[in-house]
Amino acid sequence: VSIPPFLFEAFLYAPIDDTNSTAKIGNGIIFFTLYKKEVAMWDSLTLANADKEKLQYLRQNAVLKAHEKAKAETEAKKVAKREHRRCALEATMKLEEAERRRIEDLKEKERQKVTEELELWKKQQRDAEKQNRIRKEGALHQEVEQLKEKKKEKINKPRIPSEGTSKTRLKPAKGHGSYSMFSESLEEEQLPAPRSAATIKINFTSRVFPTPLRESCVAEEEEWLRKQAEARRTVSADLSGLEDLKEEEKNPDWLKDKGNKMFAMGNYLAAVNAYNLAMQLNNRLPLLYLNRAACHLKLRHFHKAIEDSSKALELLTPPVPDNENARVKAYVRRGTAFCQLELYTEGLQDYEAALKIDPKNRTIEKDAEKIRHLIQGTTQDS
Repeated sequence: VSIPPFLFEAFLYAPIDDTNSTAKIGNGIIFFTLYKKEVAMWDSLTLANADKEKLQYLRQNAVLKAHEKAKAETEAKKVAKREHRRCALEATMKLEEAERRRIEDLKEKERQKVTEELELWKKQQRDAEKQNRIRKEGALHQEVEQLKEKKKEKINKPRIPSEGTSKTRLKPAKGHGSYSMFSESLEEEQLPAPRSAATIKINFTSRVFPTPLRESCVAEEEEWLRKQAEARRTVSADLSGLEDLKEEEKNPDWLKDKGNKMFAMGNYLAAVNAYNLAMQLNNRLPLLYLNRAACHLKLRHFHKAIEDSSKALELLTPPVPDNENARVKAYVRRGTAFCQLELYTEGLQDYEAALKIDPKNRTIEKDAEKIRHLIQGTTQDS
């Protein structure tokens, strides 16, 4: 209708309502339903005696208005579509929040249930131990009473000396001019003299480590102490960007303690930032990498946890009794990260390395056994 060749063109007498007016094409005819914009009586349907320039102006103006109307409708559709998406996103977020709360409530209920069961089990264990202790004390008391009764019976039993015994005891003692019936028994029951008092002096070797000198490797321990002293003295020379820190915040140990507090509060990102700042001051302290690996495990950054654990193990050399606990944690955290990445073989190797250092740790032993079962199940499935 608006592109040549025109099917139909009419310049109406007055403006009409474009929104409500319609035009239907079909069966060889065009059916128009037009509503006047202003209620009034028209002299005719179309303009009469209009020149060519006016008609051209009216045509261009009508086309321009049609384009502007189509553009406005398109923008309105876009706005409505964005609003619909926003509402849908909000509804989805609300559903996810409700589901997350439901899961947290279930976890909390299960945690409370397990805690109650554990407390009940502990109470039963304490009651059982108390009953066993009472039973043992009763049995011990009964034995003591029996021993007392037997002792009383022996004391109260009359002693009738035999004829041979009396004759023997009436023999005169050597070196004495008188007879004594108790002389022989006194010689038999005579106790030895008490030992003389004395003082035993013990000299201990001065030791920094908990193990005795005969069970330690002096060279490795001295190297470890030297490395720790160097790490405490070494502060990175590049302190650019740290001028605005307080004096206490330039201490790596203070930052480490700050990171530990953030970790205990569950703010793992803040703890990572504290450890990062401490590493800028001193990057030779293994505990910084070890603690940051624990934060990465909580944040599920498993590759970073593996890197920090490996760096901590690299700094925890040579292996000495003073760093056994730290090496066990490093192996366990790296093994945990491997298992979370489904690299169970590498994780089992780290758990077994931790068990070699601390073979009495039942928790690590149970976790290693679970990993073995997982590996066997994976092999059977494949």
